[in-house]
Amino acid sequence: MPDSTTPYLRNDTGVAMAIEQAKALLGERLSTSQAVRDQHARGEDYFTPAPPDAVAYVQSTEEVAAVVKICAEHKVPVIAWGTGTSLEGHVTAPHGGITIDLSGMDKVLGVHPEDFDCRVQAGVTRKALNEDIRATGLMFPVDPGANASLGGMAATGASGTNAVRYGTMKENVIGLTVVTSEGNIIKTGGRSRKTSAGYDLTHVYVGSEGTLGIITEVQLRLYGVPEAMSAAVCQFDDLQSAVDTTVGVLQYGIPVARMELLDDVQTSACIDYSSLEGLVRDKTTLFFEFHGSEASVQEQAEAAQAIAEELGGSQFAWATKEEDRAKLWQARHDAYYACLALTPGKRGWATDVAVPVSRLTECILDTKKDIEANGMIAPICGHVGDGNFHCCIMLDPDVEAEKTAAYDFTKRLVDRALEMGGTCTGEHGVGIGKISSLQKETGEAYEYMRRIKLAFDPDNIMNPGKVVAL
Repeated sequence: MPDSTTPYLRNDTGVAMAIEQAKALLGERLSTSQAVRDQHARGEDYFTPAPPDAVAYVQSTEEVAAVVKICAEHKVPVIAWGTGTSLEGHVTAPHGGITIDLSGMDKVLGVHPEDFDCRVQAGVTRKALNEDIRATGLMFPVDPGANASLGGMAATGASGTNAVRYGTMKENVIGLTVVTSEGNIIKTGGRSRKTSAGYDLTHVYVGSEGTLGIITEVQLRLYGVPEAMSAAVCQFDDLQSAVDTTVGVLQYGIPVARMELLDDVQTSACIDYSSLEGLVRDKTTLFFEFHGSEASVQEQAEAAQAIAEELGGSQFAWATKEEDRAKLWQARHDAYYACLALTPGKRGWATDVAVPVSRLTECILDTKKDIEANGMIAPICGHVGDGNFHCCIMLDPDVEAEKTAAYDFTKRLVDRALEMGGTCTGEHGVGIGKISSLQKETGEAYEYMRRIKLAFDPDNIMNPGKVVAL
């Protein structure tokens, strides 16, 4: 049930002309086949697939600019595509148009170990970057779980399991190359660690979800690989004790790198999907990870364990070997697919909110009660170290009553978070599904978002129908 009310007047003649000109430019790299269009009809979301009229496989910023100029001339929608892992309908094409697939722009353009930064094309994935820079002793820590493209991560303001220590894409993008709605190429930001030079266009584009321009290159902060890393799982008999442990660890000032919550339903699904038998039981679980020197990691881990045990935590399992840590975190990253396996034949409606940490226990407990009261299957997991959690509502998209129940639940979830001083989305973004929630959250400021959209994209061709309603 999309919230979007953004008008767009489709011009079939203009679409046909744009496709013809793009075909002349790209040749076989401009596809109108139904199979390719269907592959680009949606991401990992619950929305009705909406395929574009054509898909352009580009290889350079200049090609992106050329395609956008063609679309601007004919007022044809342009949708950017990275890996298709977004969750709020960001890559659907409800008005058709041309999807620009950036996956072929996969080069690491420059790494500066001495300055802890690098520049990549938009199609480079986070795993590919970390493999490329492994020998430098550096890493890029933002980890949303999926092996997403870095351009897509910048466009959606992505976050993930490491955000509590290293921040989100907003803190780690320091410059961009962007193709504007007119097809011009601009560069924002730079390599310096700080600047006071003019408007911060970099962070206007970060999180704009392709509605203001197409990101083609990203300048990123890098970090040294810690001397030591240790992961652990701890289990609880009730949800409140687990969330209270999270708050306690933060209030005590322990510099935890990751702290992830899985409720009992999500843990059970992960046990079956990721073969965690013997490591965890089907109870509420916290995953921890600590980074630093050998001594500091041990100190952090022991302090966190003491807090957890005081609040009823048990069955601590420590993992310091790379393969053991990888198994734990792969299970956490596969939580969405574990949900799908838990309910064969259903799709997952994944949604998220974030609240101040002091209200986290209350918000999660009230949400759990809401789920149980309505007889829903909606496992809870989240990056609770920064007050962000997710619900994955399992439903049959062909059953209208299930869709309505899920839609109503997400509205209550958002209202609950907003009443507690939180946000309608901590990292998934707005896309199609949370436009009215964004309006409710931002109030009068929403009108200024609309003005920014109209200033940057007056013909509304950049991913129309997302983020703001015109």
